[in-house]
Amino acid sequence: MGKMVIGLSSGSIDKLTAAGVIMSGAAADDMEIEVYILLTTARAFMKGNENLQDSVADLPHLKDEFFARLKENNVPTWVEFFEQAAEFTDVKVYVCSLAGKIWGGVKMEDFNHLVTGFCGIGQYIDAAKEAELHINL
Repeated sequence: MGKMVIGLSSGSIDKLTAAGVIMSGAAADDMEIEVYILLTTARAFMKGNENLQDSVADLPHLKDEFFARLKENNVPTWVEFFEQAAEFTDVKVYVCSLAGKIWGGVKMEDFNHLVTGFCGIGQYIDAAKEAELHINL
């Protein structure tokens, strides 16, 4: 079993969905997955923010069309992608302590059920160095 590390520094729905799709492929390949939540991404993982549709990083002027196409094609939500990957392989999601604090999240109860724990940037860097595959979105 290989290990994939994803560094998520954008909380936009297109980046979160892309991470979920990549995680699905890694889970199918029986890879262990660690996701590190950085900067603006922590906002999406705050309890109650799972269904926000206010941010698209790429082509923001086509945001409404993007969401319509996701729905039209029955694409799972980013949360569903994360949950599905966790059904098939070991998935850990760590929120950078600084990112959490920026959005008012200082304890586990502030974040949704996908979050495994908190980390410092050093943990992310070490994991990225040791992983067979490192992706930054």
